[in-house]
Amino acid sequence: MPPHEDNEPKTLPQALVLLFALSLAGCSAPRPDTLGLVDGKLRPCPDSPNCVLSTAPGHKGQDQAVEPLRYAGAMESARDRLLEVLRAEQRVEVVTVAQNYIHAEFTTPLMRYIDDVEFLFETPGRIDLRSASRIGRSDLGANRKRVERLRAAFQEVSG
Repeated sequence: MPPHEDNEPKTLPQALVLLFALSLAGCSAPRPDTLGLVDGKLRPCPDSPNCVLSTAPGHKGQDQAVEPLRYAGAMESARDRLLEVLRAEQRVEVVTVAQNYIHAEFTTPLMRYIDDVEFLFETPGRIDLRSASRIGRSDLGANRKRVERLRAAFQEVSG
């Protein structure tokens, strides 16, 4: 009788190799063309829970709404303080700085997913914002947590 041969695929080692390769290559998608302003407003969130927006009411049962950032004083000073906060963050690249708009890319530490965060200075004293994951459906609350962390840091530098 021939010895028993194990013809079962070695799925765990293969999965670990794949996971490692993906982490080295990064799991980012190219910069989406759905960034920026439309008619002077931030774009709405997609129909997934991995996005939050300060101008969004609850959307199809998903709570995508967050409060905008608030400030007193000149818009230029508030924009400079927000840029200071963003540049103090880890794994962030400020991509666009305009008079009334900022776009930054945040990269997650392990899988290197990229999330896009946009800020709009339209109404005096108010900074609208949108934070969205580029890929996937769920972000396990990462965008909301990031916005709240940025809010706390912005309030701290604003005095």
